[in-house]
Amino acid sequence: MINQDAIRLAMTSIIEAIGEDPLREGIKNTPQRVAEMYAELFSGLDADPKTELTVGFEIGHQEMVVLKDIPFYSMCEHHLLPFYGVAHIGYIPGADGRVVGISKLARVVEIFARRPQIQERMTLQIADTIFEALQSDGVAVVIQAEHLCMVMRGIKKPGTNVVTSAMRGTFRSKAITRSEFLSLIQGR
Repeated sequence: MINQDAIRLAMTSIIEAIGEDPLREGIKNTPQRVAEMYAELFSGLDADPKTELTVGFEIGHQEMVVLKDIPFYSMCEHHLLPFYGVAHIGYIPGADGRVVGISKLARVVEIFARRPQIQERMTLQIADTIFEALQSDGVAVVIQAEHLCMVMRGIKKPGTNVVTSAMRGTFRSKAITRSEFLSLIQGR
């Protein structure tokens, strides 16, 4: 549970520590706004993404299902600065042919994005959760994102994108399946 009172107090201290007046007109409500924002941005800490995948449809589908260009925003756990981009998910149902509503896949992305994160872990978490919950033959996840910690500070390289992937099951063991997925998300 997000403790908004503690966030408000901490933000007031941070405002004072950078040499600002926490009672100045334009900034006096900032601690409250940040507390509310953090409650939203980190709401994934209190959510179980597997619950999103419990309702499915046993339709005997045995082919690849792909959801691409899922937009997300997350917060880098190292600097608490945003990173944002798109996620692509593909899966091949298990022997029972069970599929889930496509919005459920986007919700899994959203839950993991709404935590202090690093992109590499987020990619693995999404793949592992879908693979285990659906008991699918395979799962593929590719995430492409721009990190504001690389844009606003440090190296200062806007436009740089980080691409991470995680392959499970047939996407890992069969190059042709992996190639089909990558071709589909690239629009070829």
